[in-house]
Formats: sequence, C-alpha cells, structure tokens
Amino acid sequence: MAKGLLKTYVLWAVGGPVGLHHLYLGRDSHALLWMLTLGGGGLGWLWDFWKIPGFVAQANQSRDSRGAGREQPPLSLLRFAGQMLVGVYFGLGALIALSSLTSFYVMALPLAIALGVLLVAAVGDQTSDLRSTLVAAFLTSPIFYGRPIAILPISFAATVTAQRHRCYKAPRRPETVSVRLYRLGLAYLAFTAPLAYSAFCNTAATVRYVAETLGSILSWFSFFPLLGRLLETILLLPYRVWRLLVGDPTFGSGHFQEWERLYEFVRGFQDEKRQLAFQVLGLRDGATTDEINRSYRELVKAWHPDHNRHRAEEAEKRFLEIQAAYEVLTQPRRPGAL
Repeated sequence: MAKGLLKTYVLWAVGGPVGLHHLYLGRDSHALLWMLTLGGGGLGWLWDFWKIPGFVAQANQSRDSRGAGREQPPLSLLRFAGQMLVGVYFGLGALIALSSLTSFYVMALPLAIALGVLLVAAVGDQTSDLRSTLVAAFLTSPIFYGRPIAILPISFAATVTAQRHRCYKAPRRPETVSVRLYRLGLAYLAFTAPLAYSAFCNTAATVRYVAETLGSILSWFSFFPLLGRLLETILLLPYRVWRLLVGDPTFGSGHFQEWERLYEFVRGFQDEKRQLAFQVLGLRDGATTDEINRSYRELVKAWHPDHNRHRAEEAEKRFLEIQAAYEVLTQPRRPGAL
C-alpha cells in the first residue's frame, strides 16, 4: 500500500520523537533509534521535517529496486558521526546498567557499543556487516581494559569498520505489523530495562558510574580543547534550543553554566575519591609517588590473605581496598584532567 505524505507529517507531529512516522514508513531501525534517543535529542526529529518527502518516496519504491545497480552507498560524515555518538551512548548505558557483570569489559561493553553503531548503520536502505563490526569492537576492548574511556576507542573502531563494510539492504519479504512491533518492543526493553533497574534500585552506583565515565572522557578531551568544546555544544544544544523556544530572557548569558556545574560535580567526585585513597594508604593528601609505592608495598605485605589466615575475611577485604586505592592514585593525570 502506498504511503501518504500528509499522514506521515501528522504522525511526525504527533509522535515524531518516538519514531511513529518512521514506523509507518517501514523504517524500523530509524524508529528504534528515535525511541531510544527521543528523536536524536529533538534535533533529529526537527530535521526529519525536511526529509519526509524523500522518506515517503523511498518507501513507495519497489523493494527490489532499492539500491539496484549500486555496489556501495556513498560515505556520509553525518552517518559516521551518528554511529560514533550512538556507540558512545550505548556504551554509557551498558556502563550504568551492566558494569557489575564480571565479564563486562570483555563482553558486555564492546557488544553494546557495536550494536549501537550497527543500529545507525541500518537506518534507511543501508546496513553493514555484523560480524566485522563485532570483531573490531571486541579486539579493541582489551587495549583499554577496565577503564571507562574505552568507550571512545571501541566506538571509533566499530564505526570505521561499519563504514568500510557499508552496503545496501537486500530485498526481503514484507513482515506483518505485529511481528515488527514485537521485535521493536524486545529491542527497546533490552536497552531500557537494565537502565531503569539501575536508576531506581541502585541510584548511588548509577551516579558514580556516570561521574567516573564523564571524568575520564573530559580528561581525555583536555588534550583536544576544540573537540572538547564541540562535545559541550552537542550535549547542551537540545537543552539550549528548548530554552530559546520557550523565550528564556537569560538565554546566552553565562557561557555553558550548566556544563560548568556538571564539570565541577565530576571534579569534586574525583577529588573526593583520591582523598579517600590517601586515607586507605595512611598518607597525607598530595603524597609523592615514592611515598605511595612504599606505603602500598608495606600494606600489601601486612594484609595479604596468605599472611592472615586467622582473619582471612577481614584481610581479603582490606587487601582489595588497598589495591583499589593504589590504582586510583597511580592513574596518570593528564594536563587539565579532573
């Protein structure tokens, strides 16, 4: 059945941020992406207003003629940026919801990022190679094992691989609406259910994971101030556009005050964690590297579980605290880092 332009615009206006118009046009990957990101932070939904005529024309084409005679889609910088951002977004979601898993950095994190990249790759009439993208993500993850900053290189590697293997979707038989909705519902629940559980049942840990990850990412961008400022703009743009639309008279005053408050929160969180690490090692704040190493060796020797079999449980707990404190204090602090 042919898709109507007017009906598509009505669905865009009524439920565009959750992808109703894409669902109507059979663009299920795009609909799922909008469901998970609320229309790309609102910006993607607004941009769709000008793209809808092309979407409708594409939906009304014969399925067998889509991509016919073309071996590979042209490279799109917008799609590349979208894959990177959604990969990072899915990685953050996994960090919040699944980081308690013992195999998180080996399995869950690269899998989540790769799926985010592939979701953007499957928007429209394009797709990419699932296996190659997954392999790139899993091979990159051990390089930054145990660090939240791993989200960035994994997303970049998966995005580059997905772009190299981009292709047009093969024609396939149309599916019923019930089957499509069932599949979309499962995908939506798979992403949101763990996040909802962490947010409502483990709020403190959720805040800590977000703060640590933002701290790592902001520290990395201290080497590239222009990219850091670009990241600020992207993250705050939907909010500031909303402020402009509602007529806030203070719009434009106090350059990125909201971001600065977040930055101060993350920095305070990181400073508090370092102070606690100094206390665990019995050192004053600002102790030298030699003092940290010396205290660590002495405490490890004193609290090693093999040397404290009469109080094994206490020794193991203390030993793990010492290890964690030492790791916090020996992480390299980049110029301008938190």
